[in-house]
Amino acid sequence: MIRIRPLGLRTRLIAAFLLVAAISAVTTAAFTYREARTAILTQSQDIAVSTLREQIEGQTAISLPVTAGSLDRMVTEISRRSKPHAWSVYAEYGSLRASSTGEPAPAALIGDGLRARTGAAPAAVFQRVTGPDATPTLVVGMPVVFDHSGVREPTRLVFYLTMPLSDEQDTVGLMVDAARSGALPGLAIALVPALLAARSVLRPVREMRRATERIGSGRLDTRIEVRGADELAGLARTFNETARALERSVDELQQAGARARRFAADVSHELRTPLAGMLAVTEVLDEDAERLDPDTAKALRLISAETGKLAVLVEDLMEISRFDARAAELNLDDVDIAEAVTKTLERRHWESDRVRTELPRDVRARLDSRRFDVILANLVGNALKHGEAPVRVTVQTRAGSAAGEGGRLLIEVADSGPGIAPEVLPHIFDRFFKADASRARSAGSGLGLAITLENIRLHGGTVRAANGPAGGAVFTVDMPLEART
Repeated sequence: MIRIRPLGLRTRLIAAFLLVAAISAVTTAAFTYREARTAILTQSQDIAVSTLREQIEGQTAISLPVTAGSLDRMVTEISRRSKPHAWSVYAEYGSLRASSTGEPAPAALIGDGLRARTGAAPAAVFQRVTGPDATPTLVVGMPVVFDHSGVREPTRLVFYLTMPLSDEQDTVGLMVDAARSGALPGLAIALVPALLAARSVLRPVREMRRATERIGSGRLDTRIEVRGADELAGLARTFNETARALERSVDELQQAGARARRFAADVSHELRTPLAGMLAVTEVLDEDAERLDPDTAKALRLISAETGKLAVLVEDLMEISRFDARAAELNLDDVDIAEAVTKTLERRHWESDRVRTELPRDVRARLDSRRFDVILANLVGNALKHGEAPVRVTVQTRAGSAAGEGGRLLIEVADSGPGIAPEVLPHIFDRFFKADASRARSAGSGLGLAITLENIRLHGGTVRAANGPAGGAVFTVDMPLEART
């Protein structure tokens, strides 16, 4: 299916301007043509009718009844004095017929209808018809009347004239040709103000587009110069007011975020010292828990477990605070990926029946081994906690997709659980996000996947969460084989 590319705003503005100009020109030309044509034909018609009347009234020697010879002389004399063009004059008196052309009156021009109208009124009757040769022709019928005591009485003597309007038709044709010939130059001339108008409209639009791009790139102090007092100037003022309000809001949010990060960092830092003492005490008490009564031992183990959770939370808060402060650094080393994955799993005592691996040999990458351990441990731990065993860890490599780009390390962690709900997927890496709001107290801090994401970004990689085709959640990590500090 062929898709037509939409026209740009400049093209549409120029096309609209030219269309209006063309419609105006055509409309004006049509009205001018109609009025000029009517005026030209009316003028020729009036001259012919008035001249014919004068010629007939000038025939003072008309005496009734007329003879064939006198009738011929009259039509010849009238035809000789015709204007503005040569006439063909015909006369009828009873059964007598006379013609200035020597031929009978053409039935196509002088028919029974015209004769009936001429005989019904003691005045001139005229009409414009198209002759046999497609030439427009004026036909006039004028009865001879006598004024008897103020009463005009018609006689049976009637004169007819036919006058071709070919000259008038040629004049009208020249007008049409002139209008047609002037249309293209007129549109070409109209193109200049169209371009100027389009430029005046598009200039503030382009400025607004550039300003919007600068705002999108983070330059919230961008403003547009307001010119004039039209709708575009109003739009520019609205844009400036919106940008100003957005700058204030973002500044307030940044200040609030900085205060929140500073508060979390300060609280975490202040909690580390007393927590270290609490952990040391609980470890000592745990050793003596077997010698205490059951209730006391249970309470002691609860305190020890909760202290451990608090210590994990504090460490996670400290870690996320370093990311927010952009203080996190990479300590790069040449790492054997298969060996690093195996050590991570063994350190957490994740047996092979729960976590299965596909680790190619001789895959080495330059990365931070401690942060890589955190990445893998958080992903596998999340899969075991919220999915179902067995969890599959697959390591692959691929070449860079762009010229000059190094190889990539792909790590896939997939569980055998029910997968991630569609409404949860967009928030899976959010801080403190829990898919089940009822699990307010859980072993995790709610920061594990967020810390994983930050560590992967620090290496220049990406991570994606999805559901596998056979079910279960799948986390795919894409990192460069050689991270750069």
